[in-house]
Amino acid sequence: MKKVILKGFIIVPTADLSAVKKALISHKELTRNEPGCLMFNVTPSEINFNRFDVYEEFINKTAFEQHQARVKGSAWAKATANVQRHYEIFE
Repeated sequence: MKKVILKGFIIVPTADLSAVKKALISHKELTRNEPGCLMFNVTPSEINFNRFDVYEEFINKTAFEQHQARVKGSAWAKATANVQRHYEIFE
């Protein structure tokens, strides 16, 4: 099976920045501990404080889909409900 890579960025409304930053701490830890997660980085932009660059690698599509399913009901999903997502996914 092929590795799945997601890369891109999110734009967080200023009103949601505090909640997103708080939720990100747990989101990173939970994701990095998921079976099949090879790499997970969400990095604040040095130029635009509303932008966070995202890079994820999972061992295969199944692991990636399990991650997506977990995230749907998480505190991260709630905190990022108003976030604009700009992602590309590669296999």
